Amino acid sequence: MYITSASGVVALLDEPEDELKVYALNRLNEIVPEFWPEISDHVEKIEVLYENEAFQHRELSALLASKLYYYLGSYDDSLQYALCAEKTFDVKENSEFVVTLVCKCIDHYTKLRREQHDAEASGNLPPEIDSRLERIVNRMFDNCLNAGNYKQAIGIAIESRRLDIFERAVRATPDLSEMLSYCTSLCTHVIQHKGLREEILRLLVRLHSDLDSKFHGNQPDYINICQCLIYLDDPASVSDILSKLLMGGMDQVSLAYQIGFDLYDSAVQHFLSDVIDALKASVVAPTTDESVDEDSSKKATEDYSQMKKRVDTLSSILDGEKSIELYLQFLIRNNHTDMLILKNTKDQVRNSICHNACVISNGLMHSGTTIDQFLRDNLDWLSRAANWAKFTATSSLGVIHKGHEKDSLNLMATYLPKSTSGGSPYQEGGGLYAIGLIHANHGQGHITDYLVAQLESATNEVVRHGGCLGLGLASMGTANQDVYELLKNNLYQDDAVIGEAAGLAMGLVMIGSNNPKAVSEMVAYAQETQHEKIIRGLAVGIALLMYGRMEEADVFIDQLMENKDPILRRCAMYTIAMAYIGSGSNKANRKLLHVAVSDVNNDVRRAAVESLGFIMFRSPNQCPSVVSLLSESYNPHVRCGSAMALGIACAGTGNKDALGLLEPLTSDPVNYVRQGALIASAMVLIQHTEVSCPKVKTFRELYRKVINDKHEDVMAKFGAILAQGIIDAGGRNVTLSLQSRTGHVNMAAVVGMLVFNQFWFWFPLSHFLSLTFTPSAIIGLNADLKMPKFEFRSNAKPSTFAYAPPIEEKKGREAEKVETAVLSTTAKAKAKEIRRERRRASSAASGGAAPNVGTRSKSAEEKMEVDDAKTSKAAQPKSDATVTESMDVDVSEKETKKEEPNFELIANPCRVIPPQLKVVKMPENSRYTPLKALSYGGIIVLKNNSNETEHILEPVKAGGPKTTMEDEGDEPEPPKPFEYFE
Repeated sequence: MYITSASGVVALLDEPEDELKVYALNRLNEIVPEFWPEISDHVEKIEVLYENEAFQHRELSALLASKLYYYLGSYDDSLQYALCAEKTFDVKENSEFVVTLVCKCIDHYTKLRREQHDAEASGNLPPEIDSRLERIVNRMFDNCLNAGNYKQAIGIAIESRRLDIFERAVRATPDLSEMLSYCTSLCTHVIQHKGLREEILRLLVRLHSDLDSKFHGNQPDYINICQCLIYLDDPASVSDILSKLLMGGMDQVSLAYQIGFDLYDSAVQHFLSDVIDALKASVVAPTTDESVDEDSSKKATEDYSQMKKRVDTLSSILDGEKSIELYLQFLIRNNHTDMLILKNTKDQVRNSICHNACVISNGLMHSGTTIDQFLRDNLDWLSRAANWAKFTATSSLGVIHKGHEKDSLNLMATYLPKSTSGGSPYQEGGGLYAIGLIHANHGQGHITDYLVAQLESATNEVVRHGGCLGLGLASMGTANQDVYELLKNNLYQDDAVIGEAAGLAMGLVMIGSNNPKAVSEMVAYAQETQHEKIIRGLAVGIALLMYGRMEEADVFIDQLMENKDPILRRCAMYTIAMAYIGSGSNKANRKLLHVAVSDVNNDVRRAAVESLGFIMFRSPNQCPSVVSLLSESYNPHVRCGSAMALGIACAGTGNKDALGLLEPLTSDPVNYVRQGALIASAMVLIQHTEVSCPKVKTFRELYRKVINDKHEDVMAKFGAILAQGIIDAGGRNVTLSLQSRTGHVNMAAVVGMLVFNQFWFWFPLSHFLSLTFTPSAIIGLNADLKMPKFEFRSNAKPSTFAYAPPIEEKKGREAEKVETAVLSTTAKAKAKEIRRERRRASSAASGGAAPNVGTRSKSAEEKMEVDDAKTSKAAQPKSDATVTESMDVDVSEKETKKEEPNFELIANPCRVIPPQLKVVKMPENSRYTPLKALSYGGIIVLKNNSNETEHILEPVKAGGPKTTMEDEGDEPEPPKPFEYFE
């Protein structure tokens, strides 16, 4: 029934009978959306009714009061009365009132649960949570799960720290494998709280382990379990899983090898060392007991030798020896460096800075390929390098031979310190630095011992500088106390050159340890010393100590941000970047943006903007919008920092928004802004083709234009030369990435990028960029870890992901034939003369004119007839036959030009750039099955489904595949003298 006023219904609330009051409350709850202004005048009466404990239907009055306060805009009071309404507040009701109140409930509950979780972690008294609020949220969780909205339930459960609901939602999902992968991705990419992330990962490991065999074949998903255990820093559990797999059949052993390759890609050195030690300790030799029969003893011995062999093989994988060797083979086989680019750049070099840049660019272009032909072919040009330029040139060999570990000392023997004095200290220091670059993040053992011995015996500051850098690189992440103490002793000598390298190297060795002693010693010395170079080195080293520590570093960061020394405030910016690396933390971004627009020091502001790239590299699409305003700042240092932030966050993505911001910065009036924009653009465009990103051609031409322009500033030229090296890095076979293929933050790559940015102060640190390079490869291995000959199928046109075409060498200018210009007056005069001669010729024919004139007129007439014939032929329209003939020719030309196929077969090991991974599959009827998805790329162990003989690829020697002439070897000796008889 339609009513025009609620006054009659409200009047029923004053009646003594409860039935009338209940009827009035029900009716008012129905009509409150239309008549709430009128009903709200009586809200006190409704509240009194709720407070009357003798009234049995108090919940109805609470619900009505909640609705009235909702329409009045008092959401807190509305929420309070909704809680009092208990079950009469129906969370399933699809109305604006219920939806809004439920959101308020969840937000309030989430806030209280977070406070409770944080208080329990810190040992404080947690706040109390209203049980009625919890009941409403629980009803919402039940509704989500009953409706099959599992991901929504998981998201709210994570926000509200309800791991019981999280586990319930995961177990209830029909596709458990997909849900566990989704949850792992949430933990690694979204959750910013370290403690919560570890709790959820432990739960995921338990869920993976508890899975029934019907969900995952015959065993749990050990690959994902081990990835979770890396985050939890639990090498013992990883070792137990690997030992269990090694005891199984060949399929399980192959799976253990695959996990080993993934672990090396994702984990740090000390974690892998602990796994290797635990594996070796698990292999126990059989005891010689006389009571055991001979057959049993023989079987135990065979089992022990087989297990030991498998453990040794897996240890070589975990140690990185096998991965490095395989990637080195891939880079040598597939090198596509365009030497003409380097030659043209070298020809344009006019000063020492550009000379230095060209040497660095050559190192980056040939990174990991072991091909140093450019340096050998230009020894005279290279000899121009003096002092520190010689140090940089020598150390660039370490970039070229990166990963060539077996012969590293022999390769660099010419440049390493010798017992007899007389060598150039810059050459010897560069040689030690090169050894560190070759063995970066993989130098435990004899290389570390060698570098320690060289550093202890060195007396020259340049040699010690190179020794410190090399030792820091080789011992990265080992937390080796002996190495740390040696570097600290070099730091305390208070020499600017040695101290800068020692401070940085200390951070490399202790990276991510948050060692209180190391932190206090490094900060104290940074505040005591007067050398700016030493403080700069320590600033980066201190930041590395807090790598991945997230909220644990907050107090330390706040202390550094309040320091008067601008270098230590810059250290605070780098510490934020390292502590919250890849987390996308809003709290960290707010701090950085505040400093970027408020600090009085330009270097601090630039570092703050650069650090945004480190935090946001996992969400590259968001970075351009964050730094877009900063890229238009009046301060050139902020503009330069925004360019580098885009390069770091969007590296290898070809992001159009990032390129749109970088393009105007390449023509900025300030030289170092142009330099940063050019370098950053190369980082973004690395390994992209004109098909995947049309801007590639524009930027490549821009690099050449800047280098060839004699009037361009030397700093911009430095950036353009480095950009050429970056965009074609590793023989055009590597990409630039700060995370591993499995989604973990790549520690070595992060270190390389952070230290590379210090080229602003010290050019030799540019070589650190080689640590960020990841080979774009799929390398298939059989159960024996050999590379079989077979092909993958790429379901895309070959040109889509092809190598960039080589540039063509310009030939000498040829003299062009220029047609003689003919004036219109001249043509008229000639035509007039011809007509006159024709008249004379006709009169001579009739009356016998002179022979000379007749001869001349004849030739002129013949010429004219020819010209007229040509003109008339050109003027005539083409006949049907002619048109048909030309059409036939066009059609035949089109037919002869083959259409590009929609797929290609690529031989193992193959170059597959990141966008291409989505379209690479195994061919139909292939004899091999990969143990993990090809979309990850990298090294993939294959299961052989055929008994036929495999064809194995032979390894290629360092220095690249030899040419035919080189393969033939030396000329054979002439035959011995002999006599010939008929």
